[in-house]
Formats: sequence, C-alpha cells, structure tokens
Amino acid sequence: MRNSFTVSVWDPLVRVFHWLLVAGFFTAYFSEDDFMTLHAWAGYLVLSLLAFRIAWGFVGPRHARFSDFVASPWRALRYLGSLFTGRAPRHLGHNPAGGLMIIALLIGLTLTGVTGLVVYGVEEHAGPLATYVAHWSRSTGKSFEEVHEFLANGVLLLVFVHVAGVLMESLLHRENLVKAMWTGEKRLD
Repeated sequence: MRNSFTVSVWDPLVRVFHWLLVAGFFTAYFSEDDFMTLHAWAGYLVLSLLAFRIAWGFVGPRHARFSDFVASPWRALRYLGSLFTGRAPRHLGHNPAGGLMIIALLIGLTLTGVTGLVVYGVEEHAGPLATYVAHWSRSTGKSFEEVHEFLANGVLLLVFVHVAGVLMESLLHRENLVKAMWTGEKRLD
C-alpha cells in the first residue's frame, strides 16, 4: 500500500468557475428558441465567467495561472502520445494536453458568446451590442447565427474530448480527477 498525502491544487474560485461554466454552457446550449431569455442570461453568465477566468489566469494562485499549464502544441502532442502508450507522466496541475484544451475551450466559448451577442442584437434588438448591430440586415444576423451554432457545437465536441481525457487520465493514474475538481485536492505521492 502506497503512503500518500493530499495537496490543495484547485483553488475555490477555479472550482466554482468550472462548475458554473458547465451549468451555464449546458443551460444556454439546450435553451434556445422558445427560451431565449434563459438562453441569453446563461450566455451572459458564461461570458462573465470567462472574463473572470482570463483575469484569474494572470493573477490567481499557481495552478490557476496560464504560465503553469499553457504548453506548446508539440509538447501537448508528445504528452498525448505518451498517454496512449500508458506512459504519460502524472502532473499535479494540468498536463500539457489539458492546458491546451483549456485554451481551446476559452477561445471557443468566447467566440460563441460574442457571436451570440451579435445575433441577439440583430434579431432581438436586445443586449449590449444592440445599439451597434440592430441596423444590420436580417441575412447578416442569420449568418452570425449559423456561426454561433457551429461554434456552440464545436465547444460541445471539445467538452466531450475534455471529459474523455479526464477519464483516461483518471484511469491511467488511478486518480479521480472529477472529485479533485470538487474538492480541490489531489494526491501527492
């Protein structure tokens, strides 16, 4: 039996951000058309959370900072190769592939949110961009709506890949990463 202790890795703000983002994204994803007000408010929540997380990526504690987990695509690919061979090193914070996934999710969610604001402004004459885009043509609004939906589906795909990576990493290192995102603690061997 291995002797192990736990260490705090994910601070409370990162954990609350993570689970509110999950709730906000899925609420927005499944609440369009007949529930436009709920969809819009869920989108505002997501964009607010993203603004917080980007700032926290520069001033938060060690494992919340971008400098701790952003790696080059080549390093992430090497890590993925070692993951598929079962020889991936364990990381206390995010691994290189996980760090790249976070950046992809932040960018994807931001683009989804901004295009959603444009659509809301053009089609509903509402939201913070309405003053600037309400005079745009209906066809422009429809084009932004298609991009918005494409991006939302892309983010959903990224979420599935993210969850698969979490499960794979959890199995490989015999560590419950979902629990770690709830408690903030990981095993320190």
